Amino acid sequence: MQYSIIHAPVSKSTPNHMILPAIVYKETVDVKSQFKQAGWKILFESSVFDYHHYHPNTHEAIGVLSGEATLMIGGESGQKQKITQGQVLLLPAGYGHRLLESTKDFKVALSYPEQVDVKIETSINDLSKVNSEINSVPLPKTDPVYNTQGPMFKEWHNLYHCNTVQGG
Repeated sequence: MQYSIIHAPVSKSTPNHMILPAIVYKETVDVKSQFKQAGWKILFESSVFDYHHYHPNTHEAIGVLSGEATLMIGGESGQKQKITQGQVLLLPAGYGHRLLESTKDFKVALSYPEQVDVKIETSINDLSKVNSEINSVPLPKTDPVYNTQGPMFKEWHNLYHCNTVQGG
């Protein structure tokens, strides 16, 4: 199970997540099959918008169905990430992403842990308010690639619970 994580600070157009990192799955998988097995809902098969945007009300898994692309993850203050067919990128609620360049055949499956009306935001009007919405999004019950195992449990569940559990 090879993966890497991306941490990015708040940027001009995207809040990112205060605690959770983005996860880049390095191994190639059958994206649709893995999402289905994990119970993640594919709502769209398309590309990635070519402008900075984020989803404050849901986590998102981007699985590359064909081609390859370079994305900017984390808004203007983020990192470039190349993704190729069969790879998956898991973004926590609030994490900015933007398509920088791609092959003509680039196509992704955009998947979510629950059926939801995905909000698309391109700016931050009130950081405190948007962070409140982002932090109210529950952690997924399954990893989009490895179902009941996987890096999401190590990087999100353990980290999140360690940082948010209150005494008493």
